[in-house]
Amino acid sequence: MKVIIDRFEGDYAVVETEDKIMVNLPKSLIPGAKEGDVISISIDEEETKQRKDNISKLMDDLWQ
Repeated sequence: MKVIIDRFEGDYAVVETEDKIMVNLPKSLIPGAKEGDVISISIDEEETKQRKDNISKLMDDLWQ
């Protein structure tokens, strides 16, 4: 998904989605970004799987 920074309001960037929906995004998540920048948002499936596997291992170790 791509969003475009429309403007900044306080600690938030107001971004417009591909569906023309306006959303507030904390500026801390996009350091150095400016109005008009296009930001890509994606899911990192491999890292998600690694984290789930790690948590599962930690839980198994805890209960043994």
